[in-house]
Parts: sequence; structure tokens; C-alpha cells
Amino acid sequence: MSNAAKNMYPSMNGESITYRVAIPPPQPFLKSLKNIIKKTLFPDDPMLRQFKNQPPARKLILALQYIFPILEWGPRYSFEFLKSDLIAGITIASLAIPQGISYAKLANLPPILGLYSSFVPPLVYAIMGSSRDLAVGTVAVASLLTASMLGREVNASENPTLYLHLAFTATFFAGVFQAALGIVRLGFIVDFLSHATIVGFMAGAATVVCLQQLKGILGLDHFTHETDIVSVMRSVFTQTHQWRWESAVLGCCFLFYLLLARFFSKKKPWLFWISAMAPLTSVILGSLLVYLTHAEKHGVQVIGHLKKGLNPPSVANLAFESSYLSTTIKTGTVTGVIALAEGIAVGRSFAMFKNYHIDGNKEMIAFGMMNIVGSCTSCYLTTGPFSRSAVNFNAGCKTAASNIVMAFTVMLTLLFLTPLFHYTPIVVLASIIIAAMLGLIDYEAAIHLWQVDKFDFFVCISAYVGVVFGSVEIGLVIAVALSLLRVLLFVARPRTLVLGNIPDTKIYRNVNQYPNTKNVPGVLILEIDAPIYFANSSYLRERLSRWIDEEEDKLKSSGESSLQYIILDMSAVGNIDTSGISMLQEFKKNIDRRGLKLALANPGEEVMKKLNKAKVIETIGQEWIFLTVGEAVGACNFMLHTFNPLPATDETDKWSNNV
Repeated sequence: MSNAAKNMYPSMNGESITYRVAIPPPQPFLKSLKNIIKKTLFPDDPMLRQFKNQPPARKLILALQYIFPILEWGPRYSFEFLKSDLIAGITIASLAIPQGISYAKLANLPPILGLYSSFVPPLVYAIMGSSRDLAVGTVAVASLLTASMLGREVNASENPTLYLHLAFTATFFAGVFQAALGIVRLGFIVDFLSHATIVGFMAGAATVVCLQQLKGILGLDHFTHETDIVSVMRSVFTQTHQWRWESAVLGCCFLFYLLLARFFSKKKPWLFWISAMAPLTSVILGSLLVYLTHAEKHGVQVIGHLKKGLNPPSVANLAFESSYLSTTIKTGTVTGVIALAEGIAVGRSFAMFKNYHIDGNKEMIAFGMMNIVGSCTSCYLTTGPFSRSAVNFNAGCKTAASNIVMAFTVMLTLLFLTPLFHYTPIVVLASIIIAAMLGLIDYEAAIHLWQVDKFDFFVCISAYVGVVFGSVEIGLVIAVALSLLRVLLFVARPRTLVLGNIPDTKIYRNVNQYPNTKNVPGVLILEIDAPIYFANSSYLRERLSRWIDEEEDKLKSSGESSLQYIILDMSAVGNIDTSGISMLQEFKKNIDRRGLKLALANPGEEVMKKLNKAKVIETIGQEWIFLTVGEAVGACNFMLHTFNPLPATDETDKWSNNV
């Protein structure tokens, strides 16, 4: 830096002090790559930090506790915890039993599989899961996806054995996919399902599930395998002669009872047990009503025989050599992603309420292992459903042991109580599903999206329309595609802002956000609000040039001082690639041809490292790279008044006094 420029930084004792932007020391490529991978795949985890500076024996214990969290909280388990978990476990079992049977029917699987899936997977999760509040079980959306995707290839009614084997195989692949994502630390992939996407997708899936239950409500024997609203309505209204009013009346009565129970539970949170017990009481009352009135002889369909006994092994039923292998892989992948998104979102939500941490990657491994084990023990896809987890939370669970209590309650049901479900009406199960699904249609969240971000609302509605009028897969693809498009637009078309000075300060802010800001005579301050990559480098070069053209035209028309300095605020530029570096070099040449001077303010570590390697710093001049916009403006004004005095005006006098 020249002596004249140095004098603009006077210290208390009159000596000049120059603060320059530091260039990071060079770092070996392999070490740099290792740091990038570590930051991306291994986010800061309090438990991982405990491994440092520990003896080998202690590291082994910590590793086992990391893989099996039950070893960490188990030794500290107390009788007080047991009382809370016992109440919570029995409460969620009362919800899991009827929901499990209902969702298995929704997946076109034998109802007993819903009970099997509420026995083994919760035990696996209690050992490997890190959430204290998640209650494991089957979910409606995954059940619907299973029925929809497998049903296109195999008719569950005509070939139930093959369909069952494909469901086990799809569950196995879902578990492998989930566990693999967790093992290689790719949990952030699930984050591409944005909040808006999930709201629209869940609402659309809930609508489709409710429409599918018209088969049970109306007592229809034959129904479409398609999930779109047009096909469902066509199937319903082309069979009006087969509608059974007895079934419809019974379904409406139980639906009213379930919704009324939920209403009271919402009004009085301490009455949560009313809503939790409502599905089981509906099953009991419905079964008694059918048994006493012989309603099964008058058009009311019942579940029929459920065999006693625990989960039979199903390893031999995994159809790896089947011609339907690609279908099971696709079904497992799609349902696995949806199950992960729901389970992790639910787990994080309740962890936030209780102020503890759960690792998304560990949760993925736990979900994956419980589905792999489940597929070998006659279970289909499970995750952490919101309704069951909310009941678990409200019931006062303390640890994942509530899942163990639920599993043993289901085990007793499988061993001794399954014959009691023989007379359970299908219409009651349909009512239970509809009541549960109505809670997933979050219209308040959609209204909030409209008020806050119209694009997010558009993504939400697109997902909903895609699911309802197309299929569950189409809706999901549309929503994810729109979310990715938005990310790409943010990267490819980043904002560039003109900054001005807030009066009587050295703060520079967006002139549109702060209309009272003042322009610096002879200086144009531009901010780039994103990293500079190949996708946006051409756009940024053109946009920055247009800002300069507009500024020069404005100054000419107003007769003000001519433009002489361009300051680029690079505070938000976290990184830059070779295309971005080429853009800066071309922009610098363009600036030079115009007779202007370029200054950079606050470039970050990665940016300085790459600018130094590309020798861009030498081209610009290190003396024209500053820590803050204020320092850059001070240097520009100093140079203007020292070597090229501007015509005296109130504005220039003001800047001169500040310098």
C-alpha cells in the first residue's frame, strides 16, 4: 500500500496502522479434502467429542453406547422412569393395535401383519434409537405407497402369497437404503424434502387415503387399485347399486365418535388419553355390536380369523431372484425415504420440546436395522408416526423403554387375544384411518406458507395436486423437483445489491431496504449475496456490468460527480470456483477499460485462498482488498480527495470531514 493510503489509518499515537485481509496459509490437497468431507458428513456431535483423549477401553465402551444408546441410558434407569414408561407404553399399545390392523389392510396385507409390525421393530428401535419420545409402528402413507406401487405389478387378491413376499422384500430394501444413508453419513439428503413439500405431500396422501376408505365405509367388495381422485370417484359412483347403508351408518357413527374424542383432547390436553383410547374402544364396541346383532350377515364386513402366535420367520420369503426385483427396490427406496422424512422430523420435533439432541444419521441406522430385522420376521415398513409419538409424549414417556412396553403388550395380544378381533368391522378400521388422516391435512400451515412465501405455497399445492390427481409418486416427484428448482434458482440467479451509507454511521446497507441511506460520491458499492460458481458466474458478470451502466447513466443525467471506484462487498461469498475466478478477472478488465478502480471488501478464507493461487490478488492489488466496506470507502474517498479532488459540494465536504 502506498504511503498516502497508509496515512488514512491513524492510531492513537499518530503512527499509521494498516489492517490487511489475511491470506490463509497453503494446505495440502488431501488434508483440505479430508476437512471438507469431515464437515459435510460428520457434523459436530456431542457424543463424538467424548472419544478424544480417551483410553482404548473407554473408547470401546463409548463406541458401543454410540451404536446402542440403550447401553448409555439403561444403567441409569430408575423405578420412576419405569412407572412413566409403563403408562406410556400401555397407552400407545391401545392405539398401535387398531392402527396396525387398519394400516395393514390399507397396504392390502393380512391384518395380522400390522400386529407383527408393532412387536419386533419397536424392540430393535428401543436398543438402537436415540429418541426418547418416538413410538414405532406402521404409517398410513407408507402403507398406501406399498399398496399403490406393488399393486400395479401384482394383484393382492389374486396372488396374495407373491404380493406378501414382495412386501417383505420391499421392506428389506427400504431398511438397507435407510441404514446405508446413515452409515455413509448422507442424512442431509432427506433435507431436500422441504417443509412445504412435506405439508403438501402429507395432505395429498391423507386425502387419497381417506378416499380409499370409501370402500370400507360403503361396504364395497371391488375397488380400484389407482389412487387418483378421478379413478376413486369413478369406482365409487359406478357401484351405487352395491352401497350398503348399514355399513355407511355404522362408519359415520364411529367416525363422529373418533373426531369428538380428538376435539375434547385438543381442548383439554390432559385428556389426551380419550383420543388415544378411542380407536381401541371403537374396535371393542364395533366387535360387540356385530357379534350381538350378527351384522356380518347384513352387509357389514368383518376381519375374520386372526391366527394366534408370534411373528413367524420370513427370511425364506424374500424374493431376491424374482422378476419383480426392480419393483421391490423402487418401492423400498421411495417408501424408505418417506418413512425417514416423517420419522426424523417427528423425532427432532419432540427432542426440541425436551431440549435434547438426536443424531439424524444414527436414527437412519436404527430405522434401517428395524426394517431389515422386520422384513425377516413377517413385518412390513415401520417408522415413527406422529400420532403415536404424540400420544407417547403426552403420556409422559421418559425413555425408549415405552416402545418395549408397547411391544410386550402387543406380544400378549398376539399370544392370547387375536381371536377377539374376529368380529371387528372393516368399516370401523376405515373410520380409524380417516380420523387419523384428517389430522395430517394441515390447512393452517398452507395458509401460513401463503402469507410468508408464495413460492413455498406453490410447491405445497403442487405436491397436493400431484398426489390427489396423479399418484403419490407423481406428487412427490413434482414437489421435490420444484424444491430443487428453487435451490438452483438461488444458486444460478443470486441477488446483487447496491449499498449505501446509513447517515452518521460507518454502516452500509441495501438501499432498497433502507431508503434513507446516502450514496458515496464517486463510489458504487455492490454486494454479491451468494457463492460464485460456474452456474452463476456469467449472470453475475452481466448483472454487475448493468449496475455500473445504470449508475453512470444516473450520474450523467443528474450532473453529479462521475463514477471512479467500484467496491464489491464479498461478505456473503462463502466460496468461489475457477469459473468465478475467471469472471472476476474479466470483470476487472472491464473495470479497467472504463477507467475505474476495483476494490474488494471482506472476502472469506476460501475465496482469498483461491484468489491468491490464481494470482488475482496481484492483479487487483492487495492494498485494494479491505476488511470492511467502511475501510474500502475511506480509502476511495482518501484517494479521490488527495489525487483527484471532486468539485466541492455539501456531500463531498461531508465525506472529506469523515475521512
